[in-house]
Amino acid sequence: MLDRALVITAFALVSVGQLASLLFTDERAICDRCATNLLEVTRNDALANGLLQSQRIAGLVVIVITIGLLAVRLVRASRPQRRAVIPVLLAGIVALAALAVSVTASALGAAGQDIYGRVSGYAFAVVPVAVLFAFLQRQLARGAVAGLVVELGEPSATVGLAEALSRALGDPSLSLGYWFPAESRYVDSDGRPVTLPGPGEGRRSTVVERGGQPIAVLTHDPALEHNAELVDSVCAAAGLTLENERLQAELRARLTELQASRARLVAATEAERRRIERDLHDGTQQRLVSIAMSLGLLESKLPGKPSQAQPIVRETRQALAAALDELRELTQGIHPTILAERGLPVALDELCHRAALPTHLQLDLSCRLPDQVESAAYFVVSEALTNATKHSHGSEVRVKAACAAGLLTIEVADDGIGGAAAGHGTGLRGLTDRVEALGGTLTVSSPPGRGTTLRAEFPCG
Repeated sequence: MLDRALVITAFALVSVGQLASLLFTDERAICDRCATNLLEVTRNDALANGLLQSQRIAGLVVIVITIGLLAVRLVRASRPQRRAVIPVLLAGIVALAALAVSVTASALGAAGQDIYGRVSGYAFAVVPVAVLFAFLQRQLARGAVAGLVVELGEPSATVGLAEALSRALGDPSLSLGYWFPAESRYVDSDGRPVTLPGPGEGRRSTVVERGGQPIAVLTHDPALEHNAELVDSVCAAAGLTLENERLQAELRARLTELQASRARLVAATEAERRRIERDLHDGTQQRLVSIAMSLGLLESKLPGKPSQAQPIVRETRQALAAALDELRELTQGIHPTILAERGLPVALDELCHRAALPTHLQLDLSCRLPDQVESAAYFVVSEALTNATKHSHGSEVRVKAACAAGLLTIEVADDGIGGAAAGHGTGLRGLTDRVEALGGTLTVSSPPGRGTTLRAEFPCG
């Protein structure tokens, strides 16, 4: 806003103000050799002089404000911005300062006005030279691309890629992120997630592609946006090195995720053990203790009072049946007996029949699979059915299981509200860990309003 006001004011001073002064100025009264003022309406030396002095004062104010504004911009600019515009800014500041001195000397009638005017003219003549120098500097910066190629091609080079790109682009704040396709996000060289700058953060990002696929992202100073050709040239020169670095970063990210997955598996195993111990101690064990006490009481009542023994026998049988149900449910949660005895097809069929939502099962399994694979597949379907019952608000579920070319594919789809994600909650995260521990993959597609489809693939050849 201030920039626009200064430009409009300066334009008004050199056009409208000067024109108004000429309407009342007789040039022949100023010098003998001056031509006749064709714009003169009437001669009024006092008014003309007043307009001229007002123009000079307003011009000085504009010049001082402009110099201050340029100085503030220069101080606040980032290093790449200074590098790009400092010749023009310095030349402009010097020229404006010389013009201010010249105008002041003329207004005060100081001696040597012509000298100040010449200095001001010479200073303004330097401005286009500074602009040309800035353009040449920008063109010469592209020569850094050749140096970058040589530097990256040296087998014994110890400098990092980010540092080399930073030097070639003249941006010490430049940082790199590498595309991690497994999770569709960027990571740094150590495999940690990278957050791209948002609007208004004072940083910009440029995606580097190779073969139409993203391989890296450069986070840099906004000034480099005005030299996109240099950025593109540097990225093209470093394309192969960026791809190699991306593969290494992806490997580190997978290693980091694997370590986190193992830690979660250990924690989940320990939590499951504690749950089993708690369930056995607080539930089944207490019921069995109660049954033992009831049997002792029954033993004392049975010889003399059989009628009093019948209620105790009934309660004992009910408690025993409840304990057996709890044990059966507990063992089903650890490892279903039907899965071990009759295989995955029968176990899935029984699981789908017990589901709370209507479930349609489609099987294409012709042989037994490794125990670990069958167990993981069973629990994937079990957890997916549980999630569909709790969260989907759907009316039915479809389950598919097929084995072909050494790959077991499990797919569970509901017609609910969608909105699920593999990173939300411990259930899907635990399933992902279980599947990946066997070398498989688990994906979740859950667009809002279009249901959720969970797909797991296990190598089983």
